[in-house]
Amino acid sequence: MKLHDLKPAEGSVKTPLRKGRGTGSGLGKTAGRGHKGQKARSGGGVRPGFEGGQMPLSRRLPKRGFTNIFAKVYSLVNVSDLEVFEDGTVVTPELLKNTGLVRKLNDGIKVLGDGNLTKKLTVQAHKFSQSAKEKIEASGGKAEVI
Repeated sequence: MKLHDLKPAEGSVKTPLRKGRGTGSGLGKTAGRGHKGQKARSGGGVRPGFEGGQMPLSRRLPKRGFTNIFAKVYSLVNVSDLEVFEDGTVVTPELLKNTGLVRKLNDGIKVLGDGNLTKKLTVQAHKFSQSAKEKIEASGGKAEVI
């Protein structure tokens, strides 16, 4: 097989539509836009979400609740994720970010108690769940709030 023998799979390539190239093409004269009207004009058409003057869906639906702009967003780490560290390691937020356990530090780190911990670690974080604190201390480690 040579380069000039290569062809696309049958039916995968369609011939492009040649609009406005005479009446014989089937898409001549008005080029599939019909006669007159907003959509026939150059640059014509309506903005996204416009429903011809009818009240748009985004305005018909009821609005509920609000977003608290002062809410703190914590990056979450489970106790089972801390198993990757060696015994006696001081686990800091920077270390968690460098090892890839946390993508962003956000407003701080919160350690949750899912899973088990067998290693003695000193974990420094902004918040701990009660069960996470108990599991870290049960394995002989320390849970330090920054």
